[in-house]
Amino acid sequence: MHRDYYSPADWEKILTFSKARETPFLVVLLDKVRKKFDEFQTGFPNAKIYYAVKANPGMEVLSLLRDLGSYFDIASIYELDSILNLGVAPERLSFGNTIKKARHIREAYDKGVRLFTSDCEADIRHLASEAPGSRVFFRLLMDAVTSDSDWPLSRKFGCQPRMLTDLVSLAADLGLEPYGISFHVGSQQREISAWDAALAKVYDLFDWLEEENIHLKAINMGGGFPADYLIKSNPLSVYAEEINRYLESYFGSSTPEIYLEPGRGLVGEAGVLVSEVISIAKKSKTDLKRWIYTDVGVFNGLMETIDESIKYPIYTEKKGETGDVILAGPTCDSLDIIYEHFTYQLPLALEIGDRLYWLSTGAYTASYSSIEFNGFPPLPTYYL
Repeated sequence: MHRDYYSPADWEKILTFSKARETPFLVVLLDKVRKKFDEFQTGFPNAKIYYAVKANPGMEVLSLLRDLGSYFDIASIYELDSILNLGVAPERLSFGNTIKKARHIREAYDKGVRLFTSDCEADIRHLASEAPGSRVFFRLLMDAVTSDSDWPLSRKFGCQPRMLTDLVSLAADLGLEPYGISFHVGSQQREISAWDAALAKVYDLFDWLEEENIHLKAINMGGGFPADYLIKSNPLSVYAEEINRYLESYFGSSTPEIYLEPGRGLVGEAGVLVSEVISIAKKSKTDLKRWIYTDVGVFNGLMETIDESIKYPIYTEKKGETGDVILAGPTCDSLDIIYEHFTYQLPLALEIGDRLYWLSTGAYTASYSSIEFNGFPPLPTYYL
């Protein structure tokens, strides 16, 4: 299985590094991050790529992307400080979280940030008072589109088109610079047509605002670009070709500036989470499924397996006949079941002490890991 995701050289590097280390831990291959960034630049040559820091905020990843010329999408003043401490100019930052304290807006503004995203009147008024004259993206609610993704974004972010146009007018009246419209089609979005549906709405809004003499300059298409998990996706080049075609069909030669905010799609495939089997059990003598308990679970790295949303490929060096399993984590909490309903199969020869390798775990694993739940420490991460 690992050969479908990693080159022989990369896999040998992971095994060699992992051999003597106590599990669980995450290994991230920086060269795979570099290659994926190059793919984004090749596929979207006219776009500004803002890496979603929350996906993997490791200093090694951030430093690499800084040197490659990436921009950065931050969700808090704490991510802001991490980026600024690496010597990144604030002009390369966007405060993409629509939910933020007024004093945090002021702190970001005082440190040089001039690009924000908003979706409600209260936040627009805070931006006007605490970040005067700043550029603003207005986030469009895309709940009908995101429901097709593996990790939908609910209705927490964005607003309906009519409210968005009112916010644009309000921002202009308050001295802000209405800069563009942003949207997100849902994380791990494998349906490329979702971008078509979103861009159709954006085009209509641009057209309506032009009639009101408000000239927006940019579209922020957010993230959503998928990583290859158990269910594989089209290559990034296919997404790029189709999305560029959608842009051309709607905007022609007048295509606005394009912003992208990849997180998972940029770093997801670069990571391998290494764990150990700590117990194997059945619930009755006639139980057809084995319970495999590992030293990694929902609370220390595999948060996105809640509702079995993200299905990671799992590899073990044990061979032979396989059987159905239920996978669960080590904590004293009944929620810590990784996969129960979706059928995973592992070798019948699997024993306590054997290692499990969770592939494509470079995004939203270590950054989701709890600090001290049940006393377990955060997931150690190593960058190669």
